[in-house]
Amino acid sequence: MNHDLLGLDGRVVIVAGAGGGGIGTATTALIARAGATVVAVSRRRENLDEHVGPLADEGLPVVPVPADVSTADGVAEVMEHAAKAGGDLHGLVNVAGGAAPATWMPATRVTRDDWRALFHQNLETMFFMSQAVAAELKARGRPGSIVSLSSISGMNTAPFHIAYGTAKAALVAATRTMAVELALDGIRVNAVAPGVTETPASGTYVDEDPERDRRAIAMGRRGRPEEQAGAVLFLLSDLSSYITGQTLLVDGGLNLKWTHLGADNTSLFLKDEGFRDAITH
Repeated sequence: MNHDLLGLDGRVVIVAGAGGGGIGTATTALIARAGATVVAVSRRRENLDEHVGPLADEGLPVVPVPADVSTADGVAEVMEHAAKAGGDLHGLVNVAGGAAPATWMPATRVTRDDWRALFHQNLETMFFMSQAVAAELKARGRPGSIVSLSSISGMNTAPFHIAYGTAKAALVAATRTMAVELALDGIRVNAVAPGVTETPASGTYVDEDPERDRRAIAMGRRGRPEEQAGAVLFLLSDLSSYITGQTLLVDGGLNLKWTHLGADNTSLFLKDEGFRDAITH
């Protein structure tokens, strides 16, 4: 096999959640530099203008698409753009999801609306976007790769963030089941579970504390979006051609120590004592 096993030349990859300036944007940039045409999706056009626009200005093959992939119409719009992108549809990266600081609270205070909103945002969006891409790949008789972002919260416990952690754990289960169903079609389905990563979203509740990071994380620091993007590129590429149904934990060894919970079982990464008090009462 003579071609670049890490390259994605001539292929089209959708990145759902590309415009946040964090993991999705870094993934978009890395995949485009690997040769793929990237259909870069975000709900807000201004986010695409700010974070994806500069990539297009560099001459990278990115197609910004403002669409809400939590809706059927949004998914259909993305698939239309992918069909017109030029190249063979190859993959999907599900980054869209997350959770606002207001979603942190004791399990006893979670409402049905809270629960449903986080499952809709983190699990339902991933599943129906994956369903659409898998169906299109099957219809074309093409192999492909789907990679979704879970979280370390979905691989262990998530005190005071139970709905988010459970949704991310369910994403892992969905990944495994889809991997089995699609394996004979040559479609691989995997996930990446980031640990604490320096992104604009995490900055809303995680402060700078290098000494705490050294105590909590085996590698002594938080991750960078580009490091999560590297794991995604690996799973999209032919280097991982015999890997499916797996969740790759990319956390600098945080799970090996798992010392980031304080005496009250809240995360030591929370920067605001008022916020800590609010989520526990």
